[in-house]
Amino acid sequence: MELRHLRYFVAVAEEGSLTLAAERRLHTAQPSLSRQIRDLEHEVGVPLLKRTPRGVELTDAGTVFLDYARMALAQADSAREAARKAGKAEKGTLAIGFLTGQEMNWLPEVMRIARDALPDVDVTVTSMISPALAEEVAHGRLDLAFMRREATPNLEYRVVRREPVVVVLPGDHQLARQPAIRPQALVGQTFIGVGKVAPVLRGVIDDYLSRMGVNIVPDHDVDNLAMAISLIASTGGVGLAPAYIQRLLPAALVTRPLEGEAPTIDLVVGYLGTNRSASLKTFLSKLETLIARVA
Repeated sequence: MELRHLRYFVAVAEEGSLTLAAERRLHTAQPSLSRQIRDLEHEVGVPLLKRTPRGVELTDAGTVFLDYARMALAQADSAREAARKAGKAEKGTLAIGFLTGQEMNWLPEVMRIARDALPDVDVTVTSMISPALAEEVAHGRLDLAFMRREATPNLEYRVVRREPVVVVLPGDHQLARQPAIRPQALVGQTFIGVGKVAPVLRGVIDDYLSRMGVNIVPDHDVDNLAMAISLIASTGGVGLAPAYIQRLLPAALVTRPLEGEAPTIDLVVGYLGTNRSASLKTFLSKLETLIARVA
């Protein structure tokens, strides 16, 4: 069994058609692709695909095999990226990712430390949502990221800040007159919730509301802070977000703390435990200094 067999199988499974997989994804002839799939099924020992008038569908065995095939391909990609990175190590590079919005807090001091401790290293910076950062770090395309503690295998995390979750609302909202807001007061308000692309934050908020006995069905679920800010401003609604959102708000919006013991969410530095980059090791050795400077 070769990696190309797995790539062919995944392409056919995702396209649902041998013809489309051959033309769109693999750029090969369909008879050749069919032969490769038959060879794979022969080696596995069971049918992985069943032909239907509409194309192909996975058998039960194929459904199970698909997960492992994707995992094997992802690990192969990670190995290739790690090898490439090791081969380029002598050039001195450090790729850093930030949860969108957090670079405003951390980037200035990150660059100062990089200049002091890694003067000959080329530092690159990117920002994106936390799950995407986790994938980039896991596949070796980023050395480290300021992110959430995602459930991504092989990543190691060090906490750099524990942030309270606050209420975000228009400055002229009736609840904005209160110094702190009871979670029960959010019931009945137009509520802007967190989408599934931020599973850690969504879990923190859902767990908190459940513990407080507050049942809220969001009027809108958003995928990023910019969308949340726009919807809160345009609907006059409310939302819950990490406190760092304060630096991103327009003048019309404010934050208020939650009354009582507010939930918190960790900002962590995530990195691949098998990454042997000397630049990464040096940067991590300066992490406590970085935390103290930002604090």
